[in-house]
Amino acid sequence: MSDFHLQENTLIKAKNRQGTQSIKWDKFPADIIPMWVADMDFASPEPIIKAIQERVSDGVFGYTKADEGLDQAIIDNAKNNYNWDIKAKEIDYLPGLVCALHVAVRAFTKEDEAVIIPGPVYFHLTKAAELANRKIHSIPMQLTNDRWIPDMKAFGEACSDSKAKLILLCNPHNPGGTVFNREELEQIHKLAKQHNLIVISDEIHCDLILEEGLKHIPFASINEDAASRTVTLMAPSKTYNVAGLGLAYAVTQNLTLRNTFNLARSGIMPDPNLLAFNATKAAYTQCQDWHQDLIKYLRKNRDLIKKRLAHTQCKISQIEATYLAWIDVSYLKLDNAETYFLAAGVAISDGKQFGNPNFIRLNFGCSYQQLDQALTRLLKVL
Repeated sequence: MSDFHLQENTLIKAKNRQGTQSIKWDKFPADIIPMWVADMDFASPEPIIKAIQERVSDGVFGYTKADEGLDQAIIDNAKNNYNWDIKAKEIDYLPGLVCALHVAVRAFTKEDEAVIIPGPVYFHLTKAAELANRKIHSIPMQLTNDRWIPDMKAFGEACSDSKAKLILLCNPHNPGGTVFNREELEQIHKLAKQHNLIVISDEIHCDLILEEGLKHIPFASINEDAASRTVTLMAPSKTYNVAGLGLAYAVTQNLTLRNTFNLARSGIMPDPNLLAFNATKAAYTQCQDWHQDLIKYLRKNRDLIKKRLAHTQCKISQIEATYLAWIDVSYLKLDNAETYFLAAGVAISDGKQFGNPNFIRLNFGCSYQQLDQALTRLLKVL
């Protein structure tokens, strides 16, 4: 894979991924710029690549478990970045976050019970409930002070349903880009405690905070009761671009919840890829400089989107986190947004997937030059 032309003085290296079995790139013809599925076009940090190479050079690929060094790396990451105290015995390794969502819904609810989901949201949260034949209370996200936050009145009404047993939370929010603050999380917790609800918190974008001065707050970290009713799902995949390696982890501080979750996944969910253990430890212990450069790069990309679309009728809320722009194109009155923008040469994610057909989601985890080219194409049809 050859390198794109890059900005100087950065560890971030964008790659040409065409013809590399990339789901993102190989789904569409070569003349389409893919800005849809949420993985980046950046090479993973060099320490991760070296860690994998060293493991491969050993030549044995048998059954493997995580070592204490990986446990400690995750513990240190939680403490240093979120001021969250967790223990090794509370960590369970998973082959991915999506399968964990599906298992969690089945573990903590029955078919006649309900799941509460603020949305529009990453479609696998909704799909996890749908495929398990659970009733869904969809809580509308409202644009307040240029941030997407749940309608708390509707949230309270949903929680009062005696059939409601589980909240699926996405923090930071995908696709809205909101980093929920302590007050907002405490409001959700108050309802969860009042109605004795379990919370599954998808926090996969927790290390992609773009807005200066903001910090990710794990839902389970806000107080002891929140910790006692939460399964937190995290992964290095989005931040370090290692989704293909297959590793996520659950942090569950309530032993009863942890046992219930692990029983539900037993015999169904395999262990992570052995290479992913080494990659994850390297990510959390050796890639701080790369991570800082990534955030700087993504901020520049975010700012370019805001600047170039500023004079269109599109509306873009504040993107506090993620490399995903949630763009209101309702004025176009599109029946099929994907087809419309493909005709302009750009593959986007249709907002229908997330629960709002008036929006598109644009992945800006790519080279600045590619983003600029994609925006030029989009501007011709916006």
